[in-house]
Amino acid sequence: MSGFDPDFLGVPAPMPVAPPGVATVPLDYTHFATLHRPDRRLAAATAVMIDGAALRPVPRSDDWRLDDRIPADAQAGPDIYTGNDLDRGHLVRRADPAWGEQAVAERASDDTFHYTNAAPQASSFNQDRELWLGLEDHLLDHAAEHGRRLVVFTGPVLADDDPEYRGLLVPRLFWKIGGYLTGGALGTTGFLLDQSPRLGDLRRAPGEPPPLGGFRTFQVPVARIAELTGLDLGPLTGADRMPVGEPVPATLADRAVRLTSYADIAL
Repeated sequence: MSGFDPDFLGVPAPMPVAPPGVATVPLDYTHFATLHRPDRRLAAATAVMIDGAALRPVPRSDDWRLDDRIPADAQAGPDIYTGNDLDRGHLVRRADPAWGEQAVAERASDDTFHYTNAAPQASSFNQDRELWLGLEDHLLDHAAEHGRRLVVFTGPVLADDDPEYRGLLVPRLFWKIGGYLTGGALGTTGFLLDQSPRLGDLRRAPGEPPPLGGFRTFQVPVARIAELTGLDLGPLTGADRMPVGEPVPATLADRAVRLTSYADIAL
């Protein structure tokens, strides 16, 4: 299947919509789609369908490439990641759309290596980043109780004051929303990854990447993601399953919960 089916779960869970006046280009891939912002050279949002009962192991290609459907200068390509410690962070994980017939699964995994599905992330690993990378697995385990299907929406928070590097504004925050069936209805839960600089002083030598800090993972209200991004999240907001929690740093959100393990997640 090419692109993203908003009825994949059996209930509507549509692709986020960009704010009025923001130009975007929808790009369909195998089992997922991206909403590309040429002005930022990055995706504003991605959406992937995951069929947990039909997932297949596929070899990793690492064949990163530009998408020839849009101009090369509208994409954050290899020049951003050369000669530094920045990772090409997958927005849609390579394993998530890899389901169905083997050839289809391999094509889906290979499609995730388009630069339109990447964003610069700090290369250092810590517990928080491992939490972030494993969220789909955790949500899929939860969705297994309700049909083993999951949709995941992911993207960077494209803020106007993001630090600039090689002509690209590098996102400091990333968001993720998992959607699943619960009791026959849509349930969602939202997360933020923070790679903001912790050094306080953003001054750096010309050509040096911004001093991105360690990763911090939070569960946040889906409505807060809508506020930060300006995206219209449609029914994803009203389906939020996060209960009221304790406030944490005002830079993120009221009711945000810092995650230290999957047990901290409210579903």
